[in-house]
Amino acid sequence: MLQLETIDPRILGQRIAEARRARGVTQEDVANHLGCSRPTYIAIEKGERAVKPEEVVKLADYFGRKVSELVRPGEPMVDLQPHLRAVAEKMKPEDGKELVEKIGDLQRLAADYRELERLMNAPLRHNYPPQVSLDTPLDVAELAEAVATQERRRLGLGEQPVEELRGLLESDVGLRIFYWPLPSAIAGMYAYADDLGGCIMVNRKHPAERRRVSMLHEYGHLIVDRYKPGIDYLNMGGRKPANERFAEAFAIAFLMPAASVRQRFSEVVAANNDFQIADLCRLSHYYFASVEATAIRLEQLSLIPKGSWALIKESKFAPRQAAALLSLPAHHETPDYYPERYKFLAVRAFEQGRISQEQLSRFLRCDPIKARQIVMECLTSKFVADDGCVQSIQLEFQQSLLSAQS
Repeated sequence: MLQLETIDPRILGQRIAEARRARGVTQEDVANHLGCSRPTYIAIEKGERAVKPEEVVKLADYFGRKVSELVRPGEPMVDLQPHLRAVAEKMKPEDGKELVEKIGDLQRLAADYRELERLMNAPLRHNYPPQVSLDTPLDVAELAEAVATQERRRLGLGEQPVEELRGLLESDVGLRIFYWPLPSAIAGMYAYADDLGGCIMVNRKHPAERRRVSMLHEYGHLIVDRYKPGIDYLNMGGRKPANERFAEAFAIAFLMPAASVRQRFSEVVAANNDFQIADLCRLSHYYFASVEATAIRLEQLSLIPKGSWALIKESKFAPRQAAALLSLPAHHETPDYYPERYKFLAVRAFEQGRISQEQLSRFLRCDPIKARQIVMECLTSKFVADDGCVQSIQLEFQQSLLSAQS
């Protein structure tokens, strides 16, 4: 039986209220499920009435949660959902119900991330740029170009492509980026809270090149409208607002720096006295961007005529087939639901006995067998021996370097 004496009723009530909102049910619905009056249930959410162990079990089952999620220690995280739901309600009605579910998923992923950080005493460092006002005489696209250049310089990236973009935005900026299946028309969503920082959910169903643009697009929102949550479609009808135009231009400029693109383009033209579709494919591969985004970038920089991509598209051009014909190697990009840092925190917590195998499976969103496999992968290093054979060694993470004998 659960021991609830050590749990602050106020905190437990807040967690129950958050779970109810994520489930999309009313206080009256939950009161009926518990078999109590609405005022009694409201008192539970306010922490004014103690919850019985059997009621916690019943509530967890009703909300589709683990009991451990409701009774976990520590202050509950700020609720990201209300404002995102308000945005979702203004979107296309056919996506509404699914989006509400995904918003709840983002809340739980962010809460799990912060719980792992609490367990391991490893808070995520935030290194955000100052906010940028769009109330300026500068053209929005020009402003986005300047901010992208400045941001790459601030992060010490120079003009080179960024291969591990998700890891960079987490480790060097402090963004929490999750890949999650969203409605196909949705590119991603963004929310910010002071105790969490920027939280981004990118559509896992989209190709890697598209995901990279989407996470940078949401990063652009953190720069110009940090406290305004948003849900972004791949294609928006009508005139785009200034913040969307900024985010779109910022993403492309950050991904493909103007000076670098001009230099690479000039080198190809100087060598071949031409710039062909094959060269466009190679350039897109170099920047780990889609052929479409690369063509549009070249058009923006007046390196190829406006409308070039439209003509290429009309010709039924197939980028994936072209990449295969040109023998362009695949980029390394894992579509894991959670970032690498999240995974290693979970594995480390499990290895130290801070979480059970059942909790590890919940944190990693997989069955116990897969969870153990992930643990072994994290704790094993592969190398090529002198005889050319690939061998594995078990990593002893807890071996002290400070006490090593000289």
